[in-house]
Amino acid sequence: MSRIPPVTRALLIANVAMFVVQLLLGDRFTDWLALWPLGSQPRHAFESIGTFMPWQLLSYGFLHGDFMHLFFNMLALFMFGPPLEAVWGERRFATYFLLAIVGAGICQLLLAALTGSQASVIGASGAVYALLLGYGLLFPNQRVMLLFPPIPMKARTFVILFGVGALFLGMTGLQPGVAHFAHLGGMITGWLLIRHWRNGGGRRGGGSGGSGGKRDHLRVIK
Repeated sequence: MSRIPPVTRALLIANVAMFVVQLLLGDRFTDWLALWPLGSQPRHAFESIGTFMPWQLLSYGFLHGDFMHLFFNMLALFMFGPPLEAVWGERRFATYFLLAIVGAGICQLLLAALTGSQASVIGASGAVYALLLGYGLLFPNQRVMLLFPPIPMKARTFVILFGVGALFLGMTGLQPGVAHFAHLGGMITGWLLIRHWRNGGGRRGGGSGGSGGKRDHLRVIK
């Protein structure tokens, strides 16, 4: 763990710690921090659980539905977080990850308003998809490998496959219970941030230890 950059390490620890707290405190704790649609009805009498609260746009991204959900998100963070943090620096990388969570959450809220969904959403997958996008843009020719099946490919191809896959599954509904459009919302947020930085925005926010922005599965459980 000492070799992992500080922000990536802190995010890994925070997500694992929150999952342990979820196991200890149960569904009421998860429901309190999950992202609920605007206008949803409370799940418990005289409580706000089950209704949208502003903090949920960030807190939902540190919760997970089960161990495999946590494992694959943290594996992606472990793989793609360090090279991005090395390029951008600590502050900019943290900003990127956290804003991707918020952007994915906003996308999910818009979709829920259009479809009338009352389901809550948890998971860091929106930010993970933003990491995939960032890695593909900064290191487009770097070789990465799918887990299932184990096929090597360039990073930009990897990102395109994941983005097209999320759009296809979201449009067809072939994989219910997964917030595919929130994944796309994370990618869009990441793309907008990178575009902003490459156009000269936030020059003073690069953070320590980086180049200051040089060119170069969310699951629905309720």
